[in-house]
Amino acid sequence: MILAELEVYHSRPVAPTRRVALGTSMLPVDPPPGFGGILLGGVVANYIGAIDPDFIEDLTKLTTQVEHGLRVSQPRLRYRFQKDTVGLQRSRNRLLGEGDELRFSFDDASADPAQQILGAVYAVGELPLRVRSAVMGTLRRGIGWQGPIGAELIAALAGFDRGSNRSAHALSHPVEWALEVLAFDAADLGAATRSNGAPRNGDGPSASGPGPSPTEIQRRYRRLLIEAHPDHGGDQDDAAQRIADLTEARRILLG
Repeated sequence: MILAELEVYHSRPVAPTRRVALGTSMLPVDPPPGFGGILLGGVVANYIGAIDPDFIEDLTKLTTQVEHGLRVSQPRLRYRFQKDTVGLQRSRNRLLGEGDELRFSFDDASADPAQQILGAVYAVGELPLRVRSAVMGTLRRGIGWQGPIGAELIAALAGFDRGSNRSAHALSHPVEWALEVLAFDAADLGAATRSNGAPRNGDGPSASGPGPSPTEIQRRYRRLLIEAHPDHGGDQDDAAQRIADLTEARRILLG
């Protein structure tokens, strides 16, 4: 299943003019960064190692300009951004879901790495202003990524601690997942996710209403952590993953 898709039009590598344009993309970003943001960050992470290191500073400046809707001088990274796609080749990069497994599918056939990265950055400028900062933050994580392009990257782009490998549900609705892991009921879940499912920095879910307080979250975390330990009856084989899930859920809810 296609969860997100980025369509980039670009000039041929041997063409005398260097051009980049956007096609029709599917980039869901609610709650941000969403599958769309994960895909855009993945595109950047996949191609960043192939561009001239001297371009990184200009690329970083470009992300700030696009994020805030500022005027962008052209060309950038030696390519000019345009609206017209006539005469340009097309590349499609995708985030795919198979059950609870997510994976990237990159179109490496014809585009220069800088063209793919520029396409991802300019795509953020097409998103609603309210989500641009969160999504662009995901792209910046892609710029700094050093590691394999796979499940660990996907989890990191979604905001999970490095080393995590999460389900599609956890990546798309992290607060809902965290509440479920800590066994809060449906009423708590609704109160905590009514603002697009986004975590609240510092104050936890209770910042938006009658959701669980930080004290309640800590108390629930400690109780479940004890229960998960093999010395207290927890399953020996599943203990490490259960403890990791509980710890990550607490981090998401408390900020």
